[in-house]
Amino acid sequence: MAKKLAGKMKLQIPAGKANPSPPVGPALGQRGINIMEFCKAFNAKTQEMEPGAPCPTVITYYQDKSFTMDIKTPPASYYLKKAAGLKPVGKRNRPRGAENPGRETVATVTTKQVREIAEAKMKDLSANDVEAAMQIILGSAKSMGIEVK
Repeated sequence: MAKKLAGKMKLQIPAGKANPSPPVGPALGQRGINIMEFCKAFNAKTQEMEPGAPCPTVITYYQDKSFTMDIKTPPASYYLKKAAGLKPVGKRNRPRGAENPGRETVATVTTKQVREIAEAKMKDLSANDVEAAMQIILGSAKSMGIEVK
């Protein structure tokens, strides 16, 4: 007999750093998901990833309190900021793109770096080949004010 689906939720959690504190704990607790079981499973699945990389995660939870998770690759913006070497700024001390993309450029990346990012993101992109994936990454770079040379 199949499990009864109770719902789905999306969270973005740093790789290897899931813990019961907010925002993870309350989000899971109000849906009846075992928080410690989730944290241990998430940290085990993301241990081979770069620590602290943001991982979009889709959690499907069932009426019997069990769950499954689908961990995706970090966002293209994360990879682009890392490749461009942008330094953390602002209140939250995070690197960010241009204030006026298209009018100003904050950094540059090479075509080789864009190809590496596209290959890393390939399984989560809706592209048939690496060239199409590169076009998606190029669009993200342009919207962030990052020039590709």
